[in-house]
Amino acid sequence: IEHKGWCDSELATNKATRDQKTEAVEQLSAQKEDLTSTIAQLTQDIEDLTKAIAELDAAMADATAERTASKEKNAQTVEDAKAAQVAVQEAMAVLKDFYAKSAQATALAQTKQTPGEDAPETFDKPYTGLLPEGGSVVD
Repeated sequence: IEHKGWCDSELATNKATRDQKTEAVEQLSAQKEDLTSTIAQLTQDIEDLTKAIAELDAAMADATAERTASKEKNAQTVEDAKAAQVAVQEAMAVLKDFYAKSAQATALAQTKQTPGEDAPETFDKPYTGLLPEGGSVVD
């Protein structure tokens, strides 16, 4: 009987140990499945982010090229504006010189006349019209 008691006790201990180990295996299997799913999701996220980074790099390269072209165009515009500024200054100098000289010129200057002197020539005799003498428009 003592042997049977020992066997029963060992069987109960073994069953408890087996139950604990089975539960641990099930927990670890569930954890492994969760981690495998997480790895798959993170791998997909990495692929998506890598693709997004490549698109951003391409967009940055395009923007840089556009800015470079715009910078060159702006530099040309600034250069043209400086040349135009010099041309305007030269034109202003020519105009100032011209008007300074023309203030002293009298070739096209108008002389002051009285209204009587400025009036056009008039007729020597009164205007009688084109009709025969004493006629009217109705005759």
